[in-house]
Amino acid sequence: MCELGWKSLGVLELTALPSIDEERWVPLVRETDVLLVAGGDALYLCHWMRQSGLADLLPSLSETVWVGLSAGSMVMTPNIGADFVGWKPPTGGDETLGLVNFSIFPHLDHPDLPDNSMADAERWAAGMGAPAYAIDDQTAIKVVDDSIEVVSEGHWKLFMP
Repeated sequence: MCELGWKSLGVLELTALPSIDEERWVPLVRETDVLLVAGGDALYLCHWMRQSGLADLLPSLSETVWVGLSAGSMVMTPNIGADFVGWKPPTGGDETLGLVNFSIFPHLDHPDLPDNSMADAERWAAGMGAPAYAIDDQTAIKVVDDSIEVVSEGHWKLFMP
């Protein structure tokens, strides 16, 4: 995603932010048009977003677009489900930021991820207790205010509790 021809691109290292005065990085984040957040471990990402103060800042960034890939999307949900817990936060559990009211099962039917089948997604969704989307890598979920739109050239499914 970084090679899409952005006018400029910077890196925000969440694990370093707690040691930097907010006056140095918050204004830069406020001026940013798009936050591109790649994958990894959603709970680790969530932990450092909270530790750094970025999680507290997000609600005030009403004009900033969040583009999350894999864990970068999952971190916005209320929780990720036990299936996706890798790194365990000090508080335990699978809770994430809860800025949207649904959960995400990413990489649906990806050939390199045999545990990401539709059957696995259905089993995962049954334990979520809230709306949950299973999406492949050709699918995105666009959220603007209270409006949710699935944009897809692939396949996806919404599971309702």
